[in-house]
Amino acid sequence: MVGLRLIFSAILLLLAFQEATSHGDNPLSRIAIHKSTFALTDLASIKASPSVLGLTNSGWVTLEYSNPIPSVDDWIGVFSPANFSASTCPSENPRVYPPLLCSAPIKYQYANYSSPKYKDSGNGSLKLQLINQRSDFSFALFAGGFLNPKLVAVSNTVAFSNPNAPVYPRLAQGRTWNEMAITWTSGYGINEAEPFIEWAPEGGDPIHSPAGTLTFDQRSMCGAPARTVGWRDPGYIHTSFLKDLWPNKVYSYKLGHKLFNGTCIWSQQYQFRASPYPGQNSVQRVVIFGDMGKGEVDGSSEYNDFQPGSLNTTKQLIRELNNIDIVFHIGDICYANGYLSQWDQFTAQIEPIASTVPYMIASGNHERDWPGTGSFYGNMDSGGECGVLAETMFYVPAENRAKFWYSTDYGMFRFCVADTEHDWREGTEQYKFIENCLASVDRQKQPWLIFLTHRVLGYSSCITYAIEGSFEEPMGRESLQKLWQKYKVDIAMYGHVHNYERTCPIYQNICTSKEKHYYKGTLNGTIHVVVGGAGASLSPYTTLQTSWSLYKDYDHGFVKLTAFDHSNLLFEYKKSRDGKVYDSFRISRDYRDILACTVDSCPSMTLAS
Repeated sequence: MVGLRLIFSAILLLLAFQEATSHGDNPLSRIAIHKSTFALTDLASIKASPSVLGLTNSGWVTLEYSNPIPSVDDWIGVFSPANFSASTCPSENPRVYPPLLCSAPIKYQYANYSSPKYKDSGNGSLKLQLINQRSDFSFALFAGGFLNPKLVAVSNTVAFSNPNAPVYPRLAQGRTWNEMAITWTSGYGINEAEPFIEWAPEGGDPIHSPAGTLTFDQRSMCGAPARTVGWRDPGYIHTSFLKDLWPNKVYSYKLGHKLFNGTCIWSQQYQFRASPYPGQNSVQRVVIFGDMGKGEVDGSSEYNDFQPGSLNTTKQLIRELNNIDIVFHIGDICYANGYLSQWDQFTAQIEPIASTVPYMIASGNHERDWPGTGSFYGNMDSGGECGVLAETMFYVPAENRAKFWYSTDYGMFRFCVADTEHDWREGTEQYKFIENCLASVDRQKQPWLIFLTHRVLGYSSCITYAIEGSFEEPMGRESLQKLWQKYKVDIAMYGHVHNYERTCPIYQNICTSKEKHYYKGTLNGTIHVVVGGAGASLSPYTTLQTSWSLYKDYDHGFVKLTAFDHSNLLFEYKKSRDGKVYDSFRISRDYRDILACTVDSCPSMTLAS
């Protein structure tokens, strides 16, 4: 106990003493750690078991605790590394205070959460899920609530049997149709082990492909909390490229690290199906959503715990995984907002999906935005991450991942993915990319042209846009609508606004069709869809009625596109809570319908005329 007193006296000496606010609803921002007092006592205790977790990537821990003076405000913080007094937290961002603990808790739970008699008896128990995050864990019992916390007891440490093990593979389309990128996280640096993938086609001989390794340090962060209280060592992020894949073939793979003593450390075995050849005529199924965030299955609270639908969306996608070929998460990935531990927790949450089908992401404000760093918006929404986490944790086939725009083909689809956190207006580098992406597709082979980005560059009835009078992100569609029209983009989809909304086919604020559910022949405009309701707290609509809005849903959900062939596409909007379809439409047309001239899509005269 004397040793613990010395350690936690040191903690309190290292606390920062100034207040600030953080972006979004951050539960731990309410904890006034600067008012903490040292209150360790032999009469209070907290014990965690088991102390060692197995070879899987997650495990459950049972906490047993007691406090001689219990209160309904007592709470338990989860810390990793277990010695959470190891750093200091200088203040950089006036919106984020220290005084959070210098090694910020990963999450917390009230002491009476599963022990309703705790206030009377002072005894309680709690089950929490941990994931492998390359370090050990400890649990701290606090009295006094969030405003006057008193450190009462600290648990024994808990660790995974191999904290450095390779975990959480994320598939992504490579730069060519027959290449798959696999990214994963481990605790092994290049001076300790050689990372690689062992993979094989069904029934074939195994192949070893090397992986590159990236990491970053606090100096790569642009501000607090990412640079201070939210910092946590990210470990090592590895990416391997599996090339010359046969279309539609099933491959198995596992992550490997060859230690320099010759021992190999392996992950479990996974499998994926290679992408179809561009233009291949077969059924192809695509899921698209934005702003999902993350949640905790044990009910605990963590940073920005405002994703009530996140777990429902994740569970629904896992249930439907046999009928999904590729996923697009178009920005606001996990809402870590500078608390880096949340990226591990998010990649663990989506592992069943991302390890099986390509999980393509777009950049959102909560990944990229930070003042003075070149983001189009000078706000602090990334919590100081300034794009580094998204650009490192996930692979996308961009020329430069700091410029998060790219195109990718999947069978009969062409996807043009833009980055709204960089300037997209006419004359910019990104505008040229967007036009080239739209112009270069062969619509006879890939008839389904889809535009994806985070902020709403098209149309939305979100109340904030309506108040501005634009029904869009300011300057959103002014430059791009002529490109969508000229190149006959079928559907444009957005996140950022946390709800669902679908428009008619539209050009320059005018619906080009009165049909609502079955479009036959030429669309004459682009259908715009807001699909930012995958998890984050929902966004209200304006009460104003617009002629172009066909369907709204104030709930969590996602979109699924099914291309049956070159002429028939099914669009479905599904709620996350039950997986049922609540909105849908079909497009049925021939190639000549794509070629047909519409307003502003063809030259006004030809030599023949």
